[in-house]
Amino acid sequence: MEIARDFYLQKLIDHKHNGLVKIVTGVRRCGKSYLLFALFYNHLLKEGVSADHIIRVSLEDYGNKSLQNPDELYAFVKAQIKDDAPYYILLDEIQLVPNFESVVNGFLHIPNADIYVTGSNSKFLSSDIITEFRGRGDEIRVFPLNFAEFYSALEPNTPFNRAWLQYATYGGMPLCLSMKSEADKAKYLQDLFATTYLADIINRNNLRGNVEINELTDILASSIGSLTNPLKLSNTFNSQKSLKLSANTISAYLDYLQDAFLIERAVRYDIKGKKYINTPSKYYFVDMGLRNARLSFRQQEYNHIMENVVYNELMLRGYSVDVGVVETNLKVNGASQRRQLEVDFVANIGSRRYYIQCAYRMPDEEKRKQEQASLLGINDAFKKIVIVGDEVLTGYNEQGILIASLSDFLFDPEKTLNW
Repeated sequence: MEIARDFYLQKLIDHKHNGLVKIVTGVRRCGKSYLLFALFYNHLLKEGVSADHIIRVSLEDYGNKSLQNPDELYAFVKAQIKDDAPYYILLDEIQLVPNFESVVNGFLHIPNADIYVTGSNSKFLSSDIITEFRGRGDEIRVFPLNFAEFYSALEPNTPFNRAWLQYATYGGMPLCLSMKSEADKAKYLQDLFATTYLADIINRNNLRGNVEINELTDILASSIGSLTNPLKLSNTFNSQKSLKLSANTISAYLDYLQDAFLIERAVRYDIKGKKYINTPSKYYFVDMGLRNARLSFRQQEYNHIMENVVYNELMLRGYSVDVGVVETNLKVNGASQRRQLEVDFVANIGSRRYYIQCAYRMPDEEKRKQEQASLLGINDAFKKIVIVGDEVLTGYNEQGILIASLSDFLFDPEKTLNW
């Protein structure tokens, strides 16, 4: 089963021959190798590039074990370049090569070479890229399948609600989608988290055990979309888990989970004051299936799951996403009171900004007023949107707020945002 990943493929196409190393990153098993070695490779062939001008090396393939030696790899690649025509160097799992930075930087000196690498997130992180390549790296972040990609692999005309429930439960890890039974999907996701992701974090950061990082992951999974901070999490450990874990240690563990691309942190932004509020923050999971697997699929709160999915969709499209805070006057028992209200997301890209609320259900006037209150307290001209899980016709209401259906947003986010 081939799943088109046109969004990322187009990024690779757009970045060809830009003089930088294209570095494909993302959580493990999200499809980085498939993107580079299948989709991009086939694109190059269709563009008329000769197969002998595409140098593909999978460094975790046992047959290429000798090429994990940096001198052997450099010599092998150099030997494939026989003329002045463009060559494409595709290297998978480059972190298996000691001093890979020097090897890859050496390839940059080949004038007719265009270089693409992937790496395991446990040893090949954004911070490493910035440090090691010093402006010569061009990072392309890959996420698990978003809803539109997921839907494209289902049977034609699958009802949206059925597809949404599957996606909200088992997420978008590509291999999981090919599994038929729910038991197989659940086991795969649970094993992937325990034996791959957390094992990587423990080994990379020389943690003494796995109890604390497992407990922290479960706490975060059960509270997506909730404001928290290391001190609050430390107090939770002390009171509920019978474990003493300092705020500093928890802060470090949160960094490890973010470095592994498993979670993302959204900080609070004072919309009227135009400043960031350092604490508390919200944490979201890169994939709902992975998140649900941590909780044995017991805690299916679709309002929070929808919020997480919308956050991921904005992130993968390159938006910077914050949690908005706006002060406004509200009438409470006839009296005016100053209140701080939350805007789920403040999404920025270039000169564009969107204020977004997520409401899985908006069944009555009271709920409508509640969801719109924070948006109506913002007095600038940027677009204000409520994304609703109910079946609604996307359009503007009398207050100038765009009420958008979840299905419209997930199938075509950019069209919906710019309705």
